[in-house]
Amino acid sequence: MSLSVRDLTVHYGSFAAVKDARLDIADGEVLALLGPSGSGKSTLLRAITGLEPLTSGAVRWDGEDLAGVPVHRRGFGLVFQDGQLFPHQDVASNIAFGLRMHDVPRGEHAERVRDLLDLVGLEGYERRRVTELSGGQAQRVALARALAPEPRLLLLDEPLSGLDAGLREQLAIDLAALLRRGKITALLVTHDQEEAFTLADRVAVLDGGEIRQEGAVRRVWRQPVDEGVARFLGVTTFVDGEATGGVVRTALGEVALPDVKDGAVRLGLRPHGLRVSRGGVEGAVTAVVHRREHVRLVVALGDESTVDAVAPVTADLRPGDTVRLALDPDGVAQLPQFVL
Repeated sequence: MSLSVRDLTVHYGSFAAVKDARLDIADGEVLALLGPSGSGKSTLLRAITGLEPLTSGAVRWDGEDLAGVPVHRRGFGLVFQDGQLFPHQDVASNIAFGLRMHDVPRGEHAERVRDLLDLVGLEGYERRRVTELSGGQAQRVALARALAPEPRLLLLDEPLSGLDAGLREQLAIDLAALLRRGKITALLVTHDQEEAFTLADRVAVLDGGEIRQEGAVRRVWRQPVDEGVARFLGVTTFVDGEATGGVVRTALGEVALPDVKDGAVRLGLRPHGLRVSRGGVEGAVTAVVHRREHVRLVVALGDESTVDAVAPVTADLRPGDTVRLALDPDGVAQLPQFVL
């Protein structure tokens, strides 16, 4: 079973919110639509569900055109940012709603609800009032409700964005395990790169209503299709170099990149692509920001340019301090025109 989207376009008046989108999602695969606010990713998801009319194009499931199929007959499960639970009902009743909507016999509800609560880590919560749940618990109930009728496609629209950072990270890990364990086919909309890369097998990067790049998570991260996508994916500095035998030499030092062809190379550096080191290019710290796992720096180089870099979380650095920076391949992206 698979989803196919071909040349999907959505207009709001003369404004094209989505332009000629093409996507495929295979059985058991998780695809993330990743992009900034206003990029068209939620509109694309709504168009796939049938909640947004298409200007042109087609959405097909196993080759069947869904144009004439209403939302509730498409066999899709939906989870939105706020969960949209019924506050006057308890947890079990919220989950059973999905079963009632799909005509599952009432005698099967209790066992199915228990199984789903166990699946999302809320065993024993059947009679808990929705208003008594934390944000993370509420989203788990919303997920259980969407999974109740065993949808052929699960659609998640910014499902974790309303949670605090720590809870969002843990729930993303739990959700990833659940999707893989259940071999659930899913389409995720998010602006959060960490969330997309935690949950998805593949990502499609949207900007201005267009899919700019689509592919396996690792490939998109390491080989952005152009500088615009690279900047969205965290690249802050671009540097030219020369590659020989898997080593690239640049004005900022050398870095081992085995997959790069010999010749001229353009690299994109994320902040952790330059790290404070005992050796390397010298610069003066102009700004310091402390993060959970590192210290983020802005460093002025001798040619009057500035670069972003990182130092260990224990580093005691202040503006004006002199540091040396070395390239770290984990923070280096390869621009595609030079990549195998």
